[in-house]
Amino acid sequence: MLSELYTEKLLAAAASLPPARHLERADAVTAVRTSRVCGSVVELDLAFEGGVVVDVAVRAKACALGQAAAGLFAPLLPGMTPGDIRRARDEMRRMLNENGTPPADPRLAPLAPLAAIRDYPQRHASTMLVFDAAADCAERIDGGH
Repeated sequence: MLSELYTEKLLAAAASLPPARHLERADAVTAVRTSRVCGSVVELDLAFEGGVVVDVAVRAKACALGQAAAGLFAPLLPGMTPGDIRRARDEMRRMLNENGTPPADPRLAPLAPLAAIRDYPQRHASTMLVFDAAADCAERIDGGH
């Protein structure tokens, strides 16, 4: 049932998104991801220094689950390397699509409530928007290395 999906934790995460803003730094990278399924859009700016994320700005015009994922993941990004970001994306995709476990990295423990989305494949695309946008930024910073 959908009522099992929209838990208090996920709805609180959706409401936790900070006000939309853009990073004014010239070295910030931006990625936009859109779900073809529902039209949800997540736009993410990341600034890196010394190979780690130092600032994040997120703008989400997304369903509750896309906003929840963005609200949970965006605060975890500072301190992450491009490799960390790609691993988080890959582990989230495995968790949703292959019945995998939540990400193993203890820094990512706040993402565990997203496991409830596993049984709703039509909701996976909007949930993954923020992870895919972050991985796009990471690729632009280090070219996938």
